[in-house]
Amino acid sequence: MKKRKWIIIAVPLVLLLMFALTYIPHKVVSIDPSIVSNITVFDGNTGYEMEITDVNDITKIINNLSEVSFQKGKPSFGYMGYSLRITIFDNKGKTIKELIINSNDTIRYKGFFYTSVDNSIDYDYIEHLVRK
Repeated sequence: MKKRKWIIIAVPLVLLLMFALTYIPHKVVSIDPSIVSNITVFDGNTGYEMEITDVNDITKIINNLSEVSFQKGKPSFGYMGYSLRITIFDNKGKTIKELIINSNDTIRYKGFFYTSVDNSIDYDYIEHLVRK
């Protein structure tokens, strides 16, 4: 009986702790640019879509996103519209990562808003590539 009571208390505490740990700032993108074949960017403001295949552009975007640590925020369920939807593909054409960049410090990823805690996203650079 004592063991069962302990489990009833411990399991919810462990689950709560695991959920709380997801709010520790971390890197959302940690990809080696050499394995990326292309990046598709859809501009939700204009409807333009761009496939980025230039190695220099890919490297700049991936390195920039890899330098940013993000703090998980409120859920993004129910929010409509976005600025830039980014899809990163590997050399085999498989999707590696999908995220939405709303500004130079905010993304939507896996159902939550994330805010940068250290560096900024080079939003203007990516936006410029799409709107060329």
